[in-house]
Amino acid sequence: MIPGKNELIKAAKRIKPFVHETPVLTSSSINKIIGAEIYFKCENFQRMGAFKMRGSVNAILQIPDKERAKGVVTHSSGNFAQAVALAAKSIDTKAYIVMPFNAPKVKTAAVLEYGAEVIECPPTLKDRETTAKGIVDKTGATFVHPSNDLDVILGQGTAALELIEQEGDLAYIFVPVGGGGLLAGTAMSAYHFSSQTEVIAGEPFGADDAFHSLKEGRILPSLNPNTIADGLRTSLGNINFPIIKQLVNEIIRVEENEIVDAMKLIWQRMKIVVEPSSAVALAALMREKSRFFNKKVGVILSGGNIDLENLPF
Repeated sequence: MIPGKNELIKAAKRIKPFVHETPVLTSSSINKIIGAEIYFKCENFQRMGAFKMRGSVNAILQIPDKERAKGVVTHSSGNFAQAVALAAKSIDTKAYIVMPFNAPKVKTAAVLEYGAEVIECPPTLKDRETTAKGIVDKTGATFVHPSNDLDVILGQGTAALELIEQEGDLAYIFVPVGGGGLLAGTAMSAYHFSSQTEVIAGEPFGADDAFHSLKEGRILPSLNPNTIADGLRTSLGNINFPIIKQLVNEIIRVEENEIVDAMKLIWQRMKIVVEPSSAVALAALMREKSRFFNKKVGVILSGGNIDLENLPF
């Protein structure tokens, strides 16, 4: 069942004091290269550098005060970890963040800077979940899932809601897909506020569980994902997948070199920093650009938390 439009409106109002209304930028040179009219929603300028601030704030604010006082727990390889850490700090509660030991150092450092407690674990979903459950049992803190939580999904959907309000009449919105929270939230916003807009996701060939899941009509978890887009190595969940299955038109897969080329293009032509996961949406549009000739297209640039010691070019 798809939440109503009022749920998205309430989420947008709820999080407004804690997030930025991010700008929409255009590039005439990228428009010329692709042959479309492209509007980039710059969530790389969001607080903590990614759209995930929206969902984390919305989810934490929905926890009753008494429970919230005990803190919040999540597991994440980076951006959602930072989002929960900063959201918890902004709302004045404790955050416990379970991170794989191979998470980008820049993201681990940021989580610590926001005052959260980092608990490292082996880089498997099972280890992340087990470690997080142990913290919940020990502290009484509330677990917030990075993408498979309706309050998180509604919060993430406010980025597309803003984009629709800022530009309107978009034929398509492109987003990257990893855990599925941004994709589900974007699809809900388009469904309720811009019904003519089709939502298309970009996904690396090396982590294409969402593509296969949508094709098969059931969740097929990601097994040994291998991509430079580290934020997209997670699998869909049973809360966001039904929304995606009902509302998302298509997932376009991209090669690693296409992700790098899209990332370079944004850095060079727009003079802004995006991370590999963020470039996947543009890479998908570039791969199939002939289909979108002369169309008005929104692209959500999901984040800009790049490890400058480990650039993919």
